[in-house]
This record gives sequence, structure tokens and C-alpha cells, in this order.
Amino acid sequence: MKTSLYFLLFICLFSSCGQEASVSEKSANAAEPEAMPPAQHTRTGPVPDVLNLVKPIALTGAKTTLILEDFFTDCSKIDSVAGSSQLGLSLSPDHQKLDIRIIGDVGFYESIRFYLGTDTYDFLLTTPTKVTVTLRLRDNGFREVALKGEMNAWNPANGKMTLNAGVWETTFEVQPGNYQYLFVADGEEIQDPKNPKKVSNGMGGENSLLALKQANVASLPQLETLDSETGVLRFKGQRCGRVYAFLDNHLLETEKSGDTYTLKIPEAAASRSRSYIRIFAANEYGIGNDLLLPLSGREIIRETGLLNRSDQESQIMYFVLVDRFMNGDTGNDAPVDDERVLPKCNYMGGDLAGLSQKINSGYLDQFNINSIWLSPITQNPEGAFQEYPEPRRFYTGYHGYWPVFSAKVDHRFGDDQRMRELVAAAHEADINILLDFVCNHVHEQHTIYQNHPDWVTNRTLENGEPNIRIWEEQRLTTWFDSFLPSLDLSREEVIVAQADSALYWVKTFGLDGFRHDATKHIPEAFWRYLTRKIKTEIIAPEDRSIYQIGETYGSRELISSYISSGLLDAQFDFNLYFDAREAFAKPETSFEDLVSSMRETFKYYGFHSTMGYISGNHDAPRFISYAGGDLTFDEDSREAGFEREVGVGDPVGYKRLAMLHAFNFSIPGIPVIFYGDEIGMPGAGDPDNRRMMRFEGLSPEETKLRDQVARISGLRAQSMALIYGDTRFEQVSQGTLVMSRTYLDELVFSVFNKTDEVQLLEIDIPVRFRESGFKSNFGGKLQQEGTKLLLELAPYSFEILTNSN
Repeated sequence: MKTSLYFLLFICLFSSCGQEASVSEKSANAAEPEAMPPAQHTRTGPVPDVLNLVKPIALTGAKTTLILEDFFTDCSKIDSVAGSSQLGLSLSPDHQKLDIRIIGDVGFYESIRFYLGTDTYDFLLTTPTKVTVTLRLRDNGFREVALKGEMNAWNPANGKMTLNAGVWETTFEVQPGNYQYLFVADGEEIQDPKNPKKVSNGMGGENSLLALKQANVASLPQLETLDSETGVLRFKGQRCGRVYAFLDNHLLETEKSGDTYTLKIPEAAASRSRSYIRIFAANEYGIGNDLLLPLSGREIIRETGLLNRSDQESQIMYFVLVDRFMNGDTGNDAPVDDERVLPKCNYMGGDLAGLSQKINSGYLDQFNINSIWLSPITQNPEGAFQEYPEPRRFYTGYHGYWPVFSAKVDHRFGDDQRMRELVAAAHEADINILLDFVCNHVHEQHTIYQNHPDWVTNRTLENGEPNIRIWEEQRLTTWFDSFLPSLDLSREEVIVAQADSALYWVKTFGLDGFRHDATKHIPEAFWRYLTRKIKTEIIAPEDRSIYQIGETYGSRELISSYISSGLLDAQFDFNLYFDAREAFAKPETSFEDLVSSMRETFKYYGFHSTMGYISGNHDAPRFISYAGGDLTFDEDSREAGFEREVGVGDPVGYKRLAMLHAFNFSIPGIPVIFYGDEIGMPGAGDPDNRRMMRFEGLSPEETKLRDQVARISGLRAQSMALIYGDTRFEQVSQGTLVMSRTYLDELVFSVFNKTDEVQLLEIDIPVRFRESGFKSNFGGKLQQEGTKLLLELAPYSFEILTNSN
């Protein structure tokens, strides 16, 4: 996308295309009272040149072009840019773009410095590490063969193979790592017959596994925080070639003595209520872990009581499907009266008033929730609609993902006043509200489609095939159903209209961010424009935090491509969720596979991220039904929910779900509880996984799980180590896992035993913690003997060990 487009999009805010979108929305909502805007914050000082922490920027090849509006509030202030002699840097005449060329022997990290008058800003670059791979399949009379796998987002259109001397082959570049794949030969999916390495596909079958050798973890740098005092941080760095330390986006000098580094925090931090120290390291073998420490003034924060809901890393999120959570106002109940609609596909009465009541009652407080992901609340159609694929059932828009107006509260959920009451209740309870916003598509009754039928993508492909639910091959154009046209978000006027609709909710109700639906189906140009608009119209003038998290099913490379300073803050890490689901639900899946997946996560998103780690969601069967065996991985989970009453099965499922929760709360990132997973609600695929929430009449197993989740979340909320600590995998086996999180003088061990036998684990205590006392928090029998902790762990259980510091 050319820079000129971004300029035109910015100008379009003040032109007829932006006005047209506003007029169409206002006319559609004319019957609704005008919402009063919430009290606005006002920035007291000047707007910073850079509004957020700039994540390490991945160079994509010999030449990479940066869009500088992604980083700077006013690019015209940029005077020049400098870097090492191994990089060729070319700033465009309008200072909107920077071309970076690799012209020498670069390291795994490089840094560049921007000069803006007397100010400087330093950004860290990661250099390409892709390797070339060729895969082959012997011909068997095939007419057409393609590769589909994690290396090409499971899109065979991007993996077409050529026939040479009786062998089909394809060559591509990927990062070293593990990639599942299949061949598609004349439409039939087959495994690679020459590759003995297989892995479960999570649905009862197997995929071939391409395993590309990676650097040995033991050879990579290892960073660890040691101690701090006012204005000074000491940290340890083993096997480090080059260390990069930053205060926000400013490179700092460090002093080294052996493996110990000393960093002096500049006086500039004294006037800031929140800034961050970030430390990265690389050597000749690759990149090591990184460190992240929040500051208040020149003091490194050591107690979670000094954090607040704007500290995004400290979020504990709860996902509410509004219609299925709590009915607080029966006066707005309006299920669709259509005999073709089954009860589980209809409205059940949950609303905004019900959620407000639960916030005010303190229900979410017991789980230390400080962020709520709210399912879409925009107006959906009144009737029922028939799905495109077989068995062509009828559904209503109870879930909120079929908008007919993008700036109006659905009357079945409440109205503007109810929404204001909800946000006020949440903020009073120190909870963020993140709105699930649908940008990709609208319902056919939406005013946009009615007034601008040319604003959508083609419903039919050139070959005559319906362009419906072709998730990978037509990912940017496919319709989600025959009555859900996808918007053509490559068009400027469509981008502006949808961004205006998104900003309406934040400006009108004072929301704290978005969960973005169907992220990968939307061009980057839209995300770049929306994020720029949020920065210039909310973050810069109001000095408040807006968090954006996206939903993308695909490879980590695809997911990470939407995360940057100019795009989204984070996405949900579905790859790790699927691997965790396998590891905790299936005895035969080794924890070694889960740790391998976790290392891939660190490689793509860093060791400190705000990625979302879910217990489940509305698109997947409930974990507990898999873990208890009442639902199997090899059956059609959606049809199972219509054919029978899917429950938990073996009560061991509750213990396995407790382990999954403990894992999510123990790793870096944002733990996310899907409503009902705190008590172990069962369910098959959509819509059976969306049952009405239960608050009373819980079984002993449900009550025990709820209490465990409350204790787990309490430990997370009170532990700097579990929020900002560095992570190590201390012991890994088929059925047991020990990992540690360390932050200054705080050390936490999270230990898991998924076997059916008692396990006695010996855990080495790091030298500097051997004078600490350790405590078990979940009933594990613990002894401390010299340099070791001896922990007896029951079958299907976990323990979180904390030290007294």
C-alpha cells in the first residue's frame, strides 16, 4: 500500500466520504436519543513524539520499508536517522517512509536512531533468519498438487507445486521451527509419504511435521533481573554478545562486571508516572529472552498494588457473551418467534443490565478481573436466517456478529443509558471494557449495504463458485454467509466509514479498547488507519490507554504480521491454545510438545507480550467436554451438540481444566476466562458451547473449580513475577512440567502433573533464592532440603510455589 493512500485516508476524515458515512449512520439511528459523551481526559503536557513502546521491528528481507506514521505523531519533525554501517538507510523526502537495506554482515539485532531536533528515539530491529526449504512428492498421475500448512496459512493457493521429472516440488522460505503440513493432490489431502514425522491435527487425524533445526536453547543468551534501588537496576546476562537496554524508546548504556550488568535510570524518568525498562540480548547463535520492568518515576515497581488497569500486561480478562450471561431486565426479552429456530439458536435474555448487576455484586472481583471482553452489542436483525452450508439450520443474531447498524445498541441488550451504566459500574470496579467490534462484514439489512451495494466484495468468484466461507484462499474477500456480505476494506471510503463507527463507541461511552473480529480477513490498511485514528483522536489528546486485540486463526507468522506499533497491540495465541488443549486433555500428548510450542510463541511475540491466552471461546467446544471424554476430538463437535446432551464425562475433566487455567495464569500474556469456564460448563461446538451461564446450584466439583480459579487469579494479581517475570522451563517430561518466573527477588514455580500417579519432584533452588522460604498454595506436600524443593504432587494436579522475599 502506497504512502499516498494513508495521506488520502487521513484527509478523508475531513472530506465528503467521512461525512457520508456519518450521515448514513445518524439517519439510521435517528429514532435513538443522542448519547452524551463521557467525561473526557485532557493531556496536560505536550503530545509525545512516540505514544507507545515500539516493539522490535522485523526486517523482512534485503529491503524493508517502514511507514513512519506507525511510530511518530508528527513525521515532519524527523531530521535524520542513523544506524550501523551494515544497514543502508534512506528517508523519503516527505519523511513518511524509511527504506532499510541490509548491505553487510548484520547481527540478529540491530538498532537505528531517529533525530527530532534535540530529541532522539531508538528502535530495535530483528534481522531475517529464514531458510530455504524444498518439499517433494512423487507423481502418481496427479493433475494438480499443492502444499498447505502452517508455512502458508493452510492456503493451497499459495503452495502450488510444479512437476519436474516425475516429482512434484515447491520451494519456499521460512523461519527455523516446526510446521505442520499436508499435500493436496487433485483435491485430496494426503500426508508426506517420505516424512516419518507426524503430529496430531487436534481433530482425530495427523499432519506431517517439517522440523527445521533451531539454535540450542543452552547456547542462547539468558537474562535475569537481580535487584534494584532508586535509579539503579542490576541484572544478570549469560552468554550475551550484545545487550540492548532501553528506557521506553531510548537506548541506554550499561556497565558490565562478569555476568552482572548495572543500568542507571536517567533523571528523565523522574517526572513520568509510568515508563519501562526493556532489555534484549543476542549472540552469534541467536536471540535470547528479554526483560520488561515498569517504573514509577525512577523506582522499579515491586508491588502489584502500584499497577492499574492501564498497565496492559496486568490484565485478567473475562469474556462475556452478553445474551448468555445474565438476564437483568426481562422487559427487553425478545426471542425470535419462528418455529424453525431451535432454542439454543435463539435469544435467551442476557443483557447489559445483567452484566452490570454481576459487576456490582462483586462476582468478577473474586477472579480479580480487570478487563471484560464484551461480545458485539450493535443492533442485529429481528428475524432468523438460514446458514449457507448443510444442514442449513436457522439462527438468530443473539451473538451480535450480524450488524444492521454499527452505532446503535441492540434493543434486546439495552440502550445507550444501560451501556453508560455498565461502563460506569466497570470503571468504578477498576475494570476495563473492551468491545468486540465487527469490521469485516455486515448483515444484508445494514444501511451501508442498502445504500452502497458496491462497497462489498464479490459474492461469486470468476469461476462461478460462491465466494462463501473460503477462509484461506479468499481470506480478504470471502463472505461469512450468503446474507453476510464482506466489506471491501481496500476502498478508502469504506475504511473511513468503519473506522468512524468503531471510534463512535470509544468516544461516546469511554470504552478502553477493542477485541477485533476476523482480523486476518481485513487488509492491513484498515488496521493502520484505525490505529492512527485512535492515536490522534484519543490517546494523544486524552492521554489514556486503548488496547486492541485481534482474532486470527493461522500461523504465528500471519498472526504476528498484524501486531506492531501502527497496527494492533496483540492477538489471541490460538496455536498455543490448541497445543495446551492437547497437552492437558490427552494423556498421550507430551508436555515436551507444549514447551516446544511455547518457545515458538516467545520467538514470534517476545517473552513479554499482551497476547491473549484463552480457557476457551465461543467458536470452540468447551475444553472440559474434551478433557472429561464426553466429546471426542475425532467427531463433528457441532453436530454432537444437536444430536445429544454433551456433558463433562469423567470428573477428571475438572482437574484437567484447573491445570489449563493454572497454566494460562502462569505464563506471560493476558489470561482470558471464557464465561462459564470458571465452573466447568460443558458443551460441544457452536452453539452448544454458548449455554446460559449458571450462578447457583453448583455441584461440588464446580464449586471446587470456581474456588481454585479464584485462588489462581489471586496469585497472578498479586505477583510481579507472574506478570513481568522472566520465564524458564526447569523440568519437562511426558507427564510433568516445572517452569519458573523470576522478577527481582520474587520467584514462582508452577508445577503440573497430568499423569494418573503421584509424582515426587525435586526442584533445584537457584543460588540467590536458597535463603528464601517457599510455600505451596494448592495442597501439594512440600519440603525444603538444602538446595532443593521436594514436592509431592497428586495425579491430575498442579501447584504454584511462591517464595517469601
